[in-house]
Amino acid sequence: MTSPHPTRARISIVGAGPGGLTCARILQRHGIQATVHDRDARPEARDQGGSLDLHADNGQIALREAGLLERFFELARPEGQEMRQLDPSGALTFHRMPEAGELFKPEIDRGQLRDMLLDSLHPGTVRWGRGVERVSGPAQGPRRLHFSDGSTTEADLVIGADGAFSRVRPAVSSATPAYSGVSFLEAWFSDVDRRHPEIAELVGQGGAHAADGERALFAQRNSGDRIRVYIVQRVPADWIAARGLRPDDTAGIRALLLEHFAQWSPRLRRMMTDNEGAYVDRPILALPVPHIWEHSPTVTLLGDAAHLMPPLGVGVNLAMLDACELALALARAATVDDAVRAYETTMLPRSTETAKMLDGAAAHLLEAEGAGPDEDAPR
Repeated sequence: MTSPHPTRARISIVGAGPGGLTCARILQRHGIQATVHDRDARPEARDQGGSLDLHADNGQIALREAGLLERFFELARPEGQEMRQLDPSGALTFHRMPEAGELFKPEIDRGQLRDMLLDSLHPGTVRWGRGVERVSGPAQGPRRLHFSDGSTTEADLVIGADGAFSRVRPAVSSATPAYSGVSFLEAWFSDVDRRHPEIAELVGQGGAHAADGERALFAQRNSGDRIRVYIVQRVPADWIAARGLRPDDTAGIRALLLEHFAQWSPRLRRMMTDNEGAYVDRPILALPVPHIWEHSPTVTLLGDAAHLMPPLGVGVNLAMLDACELALALARAATVDDAVRAYETTMLPRSTETAKMLDGAAAHLLEAEGAGPDEDAPR
């Protein structure tokens, strides 16, 4: 099969996260149509996660190409760049306030970012309730997407933007994510200035991190007077079940956390025990380093599907930069094959270099002088 011109190609993007939606938006701005398939039944089907920061040297570049940078600045929270470091007693050991007008990495809620991107797309671009189970067909194409409802569709290019457990990845790579040895437990707080004023004061307008070498807390202010706390521990992946608990056994998990953090101050422990609703267990996974694959003219990957790394401030930003560069390559190339080659020639070395720097760095979150998960805690 001869690789088609991108404007005549059937392009399927799998995954309606920031990477997939950014790619679709930039393609549409260049007159190239793509369909986005997502497993969720509707945009509001699940919580999109906490706050993230978009950096001027990657995520904001993508938004500029998408024509959405000014809208982003309208929604973003520059004050969210504040960072506090605490010790286990709750004492402040480091405090950084953003300068007036500083916009290098302002915060935005994941849900707000996703809504902004969805609103920018042509109606009908995203097909909800379309969970891709696998991709078949010859490397030269066409490829066939198999959905969970038994239906199929053909594509000249499949873009895997479907995250850590990508169903597209096996079409080009046998790699699977592995547990890093570090796990997050997510806790939520709402109406914090009124209901949890002491926690609100500790966290400030951005993020606050505390650690003792074996365990840590990272709290981040979200919009709408909410705070999310990530309880970080070096534990086996099955640490909850190993104590005879279920993930929804909130009281049992609270008692276990009080045991693990017994030496920490009561006011920091309240970030683990005064939360609303059940905890969410989020083990930190990563793909092998380096993660590369043999070129295919009909399938490529971006974001966590291509380079899942510990959540240390790069995930969403790299996913959006990947999406931007792939979309621009398709807009400029004579064939889809040429575009994919050009994109991977840049993306794979960059992601390999970053992944090498972050390999094993999940443990950095536990260090007393380490920073918290700057933008993309797992979800």
